[in-house]
Amino acid sequence: MSLSRRFLCTLSHSFPHKSTLFPFSRSRYFSTLAMSQKQRRGSGNREQKWQPKTKPNPVTSASASVDEAVTSKLGGLSISDGQVWKPKSYGTVAGSNAASAADVQTEKNNVDLSRIFLKPNLLENFKVDNSTYSLAQIRATFYPKFENEKSDQEIRIRMIEMVSKGLATLEVSLKHSGSLFMYAGNEGGAYAKNSFGNIYTAVGVFVLGRMFHEAWGSKAGEKQAQFNDFIERNRICISMELVTAVLGDHGQRPREDYAVVTAVTELGNGKPKFYSTPEVIAFCRKWRLPTNHVWLFSTRKSVTSFFAAYDLLCEEGTATSVCRALDEVADISAPGSKDHITVQGEILEGLVARIVSHESSKHMEEVLKDHPPPSADGAGMDLGPSLREICAANRLDEKQQIKALLQKVGSSFCPDHSDWCDSHSRNADRSVLTKFLQAHPADYSTAKLQEMIRLMKEKRFPAAFKCYHNFHKAESMSSDNLFYKMVIHVHSDSGFRRYQKEMRHKPGLWPLYRGFFVDVNLFKANKERAAGIAKSNNDIVGHVNNGSSTSTIDGLANEDANLMIKLKFLTYKLRTFLIRNGLSILFKDGPAAYRAYYLRQMKIWGTSAGKQRELSKMLDEWKCGNRQLSSAIYLSEAEPFLEQYAKRSPENQALIGSAGNLVKTEDFLAVVEGGMDEEGDLATEREEAPASLSPSVKDTIQKTEGLIVFFPGIPGCAKSALCKELLNTPGGLGDDRPVQSLMGDLIKGRYWPKIADECRKKPYSIILADKNAPNEEVWKQIENMCHSTRASAVPVIPDSEGTDSNPFALDALAVFMFRVLQRDNHPGNLDKSSPNVGYVMLMFYHLYDGKSRKYFEDELVERFGSLVKIPLLEPDRSPLPASLISVLEEGLNLYNLHTKRHGRLESNKGSYVQEWAKWEKKLRDTLSANAEYLNSIQVPFEFAVQQVSEQLRKIAKGDYTIPSTEKRKLGTVVFAAVDLPAAEIQGLLNKLSGMNSKAEAFLEDKPMDNFLRKAHVTLAHKKSHGVSAVASYGLYLHRQVPVELNALLFTDKMAALQAQLGSIDDEKIVSKNEWPHVTIWTGEGVPPKEANTLPQLLSEGKATVVEINPPLTVSGTVEFY
Repeated sequence: MSLSRRFLCTLSHSFPHKSTLFPFSRSRYFSTLAMSQKQRRGSGNREQKWQPKTKPNPVTSASASVDEAVTSKLGGLSISDGQVWKPKSYGTVAGSNAASAADVQTEKNNVDLSRIFLKPNLLENFKVDNSTYSLAQIRATFYPKFENEKSDQEIRIRMIEMVSKGLATLEVSLKHSGSLFMYAGNEGGAYAKNSFGNIYTAVGVFVLGRMFHEAWGSKAGEKQAQFNDFIERNRICISMELVTAVLGDHGQRPREDYAVVTAVTELGNGKPKFYSTPEVIAFCRKWRLPTNHVWLFSTRKSVTSFFAAYDLLCEEGTATSVCRALDEVADISAPGSKDHITVQGEILEGLVARIVSHESSKHMEEVLKDHPPPSADGAGMDLGPSLREICAANRLDEKQQIKALLQKVGSSFCPDHSDWCDSHSRNADRSVLTKFLQAHPADYSTAKLQEMIRLMKEKRFPAAFKCYHNFHKAESMSSDNLFYKMVIHVHSDSGFRRYQKEMRHKPGLWPLYRGFFVDVNLFKANKERAAGIAKSNNDIVGHVNNGSSTSTIDGLANEDANLMIKLKFLTYKLRTFLIRNGLSILFKDGPAAYRAYYLRQMKIWGTSAGKQRELSKMLDEWKCGNRQLSSAIYLSEAEPFLEQYAKRSPENQALIGSAGNLVKTEDFLAVVEGGMDEEGDLATEREEAPASLSPSVKDTIQKTEGLIVFFPGIPGCAKSALCKELLNTPGGLGDDRPVQSLMGDLIKGRYWPKIADECRKKPYSIILADKNAPNEEVWKQIENMCHSTRASAVPVIPDSEGTDSNPFALDALAVFMFRVLQRDNHPGNLDKSSPNVGYVMLMFYHLYDGKSRKYFEDELVERFGSLVKIPLLEPDRSPLPASLISVLEEGLNLYNLHTKRHGRLESNKGSYVQEWAKWEKKLRDTLSANAEYLNSIQVPFEFAVQQVSEQLRKIAKGDYTIPSTEKRKLGTVVFAAVDLPAAEIQGLLNKLSGMNSKAEAFLEDKPMDNFLRKAHVTLAHKKSHGVSAVASYGLYLHRQVPVELNALLFTDKMAALQAQLGSIDDEKIVSKNEWPHVTIWTGEGVPPKEANTLPQLLSEGKATVVEINPPLTVSGTVEFY
């Protein structure tokens, strides 16, 4: 017998209903499933008989008594037969006999719940002393909510890297638009995200019960009872996305009421264990539960194609186009048993992408092979009144609807209605929590839960710990044995973020789950039992401490194992965020404030400029009558408007996505108690809480908040000189906030905590952080400062073209080094007297290694919403001299050798001391020899100060346009192409004109300088070749490829260069176009795509060809347009 089993035997009378032990492990469970399937296939479809575990008599008695008590309460609603529809006895295989037996049993075991639970002195008289223990077991939970520390772009890059190296697989699933519903069995309970015992959970139980009838037909009652018994004996919780038309509008009213299983959790007697997706599918197919559509991406090509496909579809994607594209690019596609298009519609909320074990693909293939999709034995059967019919017939109040729904479910699936007892009767005194924390933990799990709650209370996390009487434990209640349910309700995402930070400092902390419900037992233990508890606890703790490391999950480091990204579609967001969530602003503050709200939302999302214009035009037309429209039924007016708007043009249709076939909900909408949101929370929470906005709202930094100006740069970028000038500028940044500068070289101790202290001391000031801020670690500290002090932050960076692997080009690095070597008496001792200036500069330069200029700027904009550039070099400067390029490249090579062997060891130590000394001298000599050049290519410092000052003033005033970033270009992509340097193409044409008279005659009167500003070879077009064809080039995005130009073809209407594409990493790049070419000119009114016809015209003698011999090879990059 295991330690945990011996321990639970010691505590068995605390939970007398039934054993909470696992009869077998999860792996054994699934091997049993596979074996039973094979046995059935090999024995003429003989199905093994499943025998439910016999329940002890006390359980049946207690359950029935509780059921009778609650039925009595619900029966006291004074609902007359003539007023409310009474459902027939559909739904149980046993029929009326079973119901009668249950009624008889109920009558025999009637328990007065108020007598047991509501005695005012029961909890009050329970005093905590040395013999008091608490036993807590998680009863229902969903996945932990992890807030990614990295930006979305960083996460994508990391995901691609992990898949490319064979470390992991990317798993993608559909995000159905509904509410979280969790089910842990009849006694385990039914739960919404932060509540239970209400209309949300009653609807969930009804939908789940009805799906059993659809799946099992006449066997439904038997299978419902078996399912309840199985998940309770094994302490399993099933999490689902509950999608209905009766609980309020999301992005589209579903065509059917349904649920899909999103997680299966073994609660056990310790930390919850979540099934992998293949295990979830196997479990669901065993019980014929609905599954979601899942795709797996296990190669670099497939994972890059996935992200490219999303980028192509994020602003116009619907369920059909998205599922088709993902089916084409995924390595494995496992369709769900509920087709999104059939049951919900075309409007797709989004996708959830997460990193899973590399073995997931193999496991998924085995599960799909061994567990084929089950049949639907109940298809076509009369299942009785639907959810919508029941809600429509019982619209007087919430209790009527709950009663009707639970009665319709039937006793075989839901014999106990005690959780839906009057909420005031369920509430327990707040002292439950206090006594729970004061009592000795009866096991390791309880100790971990106490640790979690204590930390959250001590740190004042935005969370509530609501306690309720546990009516399921009625027969076990006594003066020294109390039972409760606890709901851990985190009010805002900031609570999860703060808790994650604590977990990094304390790795032993248990995660903070979404949907978190705990069974609590407070009891007294005699000396003998207390000794047994102490021994068991010591054994368990020892086992945990000596067990395997928890630093990895399925072979992945914790940080990587939790990598997840949600990817939503604009067709959904325009309905929920822009229309539904903007209703209160539209009615309260008027159209001007509403316009400011939706423009700001689109800017936050990075919506493309074209879509912003289209949406603004549509939303300016959107009106919803003179009376305020409830957000729960906003689609009643929005959907007809969207349908008519979509019919006006194909562009409008693409913008809307899908509209029409409105499901009318006004007659059957569930009655929801005031103040509750769509998932049963006590207070409504919004994705974007729009405050009351004035019509003149701007993206301005509030003058009641602070501002941190910081410098992600390199020594020599002139930040200290800039700070000095800004500090002395009359009027500061155009407002009355004081400006102060803190120079890093003069600050003793840790610099950034000092900045945070200054922000707290002077919350309305502008702080110039005069210190290099070169990496994400520092940027994250600055973000944390902004969150904790309500300040904003603005990054100020030197302007430079950068390279593919560093945001600063060599000419910028040369200028920075040159400036540093002009210094005297620098506070940080980095000046011409320092012997290793070159090494230190290279060290700073390498802190940015691996970041392209585009990535560098995009990352800063995404984090801080703004970017200021310091003008550095003259735009018309001559190229960097060869001697400077040579000495810099020599230094970079030496730095790589040094760090590869010695790490961060200083250059005056190690194997390369002499080489460093020689190079440092050579660097100074070379920079000195090129002093005139280096001075001439720099912009005047006064001009740089003026430009920086103006940019900062604009940000402070709100007259600032957020720069376009890579993320903000997503969704505008329509084709993939190889981008070519137009100047080289122009040079080729000039050369060809001088060599060939036909080419000269054709080109002499063509304004090529005006036409040939950009040049590319089209690889694939979204409309012509499909999304997956364009997405397939995501593997090569921003990579260079050689392109051979070998002929010029032209007519009097158009001209193009024939192109032959080269290879990337020994893989030939192939265009989806039959004739790869570069269109260089078209006549007035001739679309560029007509150039595709030139080979055909040539064969017909209607075009001219001039061969280019030898061919010219130019280098281009693969890009999306």
